Amino acid sequence: MGKYVDLHLHSHCSDGRHAPADVIRRAAEAGLAAAALADHDNVDGVDEAMAAGMSYGIEVLPAVELSVIWESYRDIHLLGYAIDHHHDGLTAALRAFRDYRAGRNERIVERINRKLADEGRAPIDFAEVLAHAEGSLGRPHIAMVLVEHGHARNHDDAFSRYLVPCNVPKRYFPIDEAIELIHQAGGITSLAHPPYITDDREQLRRMLDAFAGMGLDGLEAYNNRSTNADIDWYISEARRRNLIVTGGSDYHGVEGGDIVIGGGRGNLRIPYRCVEEIRQAVARRRGRQRP
Repeated sequence: MGKYVDLHLHSHCSDGRHAPADVIRRAAEAGLAAAALADHDNVDGVDEAMAAGMSYGIEVLPAVELSVIWESYRDIHLLGYAIDHHHDGLTAALRAFRDYRAGRNERIVERINRKLADEGRAPIDFAEVLAHAEGSLGRPHIAMVLVEHGHARNHDDAFSRYLVPCNVPKRYFPIDEAIELIHQAGGITSLAHPPYITDDREQLRRMLDAFAGMGLDGLEAYNNRSTNADIDWYISEARRRNLIVTGGSDYHGVEGGDIVIGGGRGNLRIPYRCVEEIRQAVARRRGRQRP
């Protein structure tokens, strides 16, 4: 029987529901051999996750998921694996990103409160939103408060009625800078869940060519929106560009959701060789960087 992994998990340090140690416990209970906590623009939970890995007997890779832009595309996600999550340059960049995001979310709450007032509803308190965020503050935390106060039926309703119309533009890393940042921190990069970027395969090919030229290391071929045929296509496109293949469920811990750790939407099985490819890519990159 093969060993399986999940290299795309989120905790409450970004927009997940569970603590890092709890996420890793769930990964171990799912019978996985390895996991990676890849919170959005945040590495605060990595130490806890790695310690939990030691306790539960599961290999944990230090990781992060950066929000990046390229041309007209906004909010492309770039995974960084095997990083030094205490690297000064990385932590400084993420700190600046979080500071901007905190101000942005406060402005979003101000806009939402004006809309709630127009509807004759009570405002929400930004301090309550902050209390839901253990690390990087994000719009899902605002959605939680809106649902708790009865202003929205659920997460999707909160976004469609309030968070989308009251949005404030988000800050992103230019993708070339993000790739370089991960490399400086000793890690390697993988383009996250490509079908969420575009369904146009010709455009994705153009994108992969451009990103590979910038130093992209891998592609998340195993993802929660792809069929087995899609996965085979992504693997082929990765191999044509000498990219490694990674995979993950993008689990956030949403109760009643159809995303499960180690299984995506039930049938996703990510082989351990993805971890081996990450380690080989790191070794190759470090070898090229030696004087």
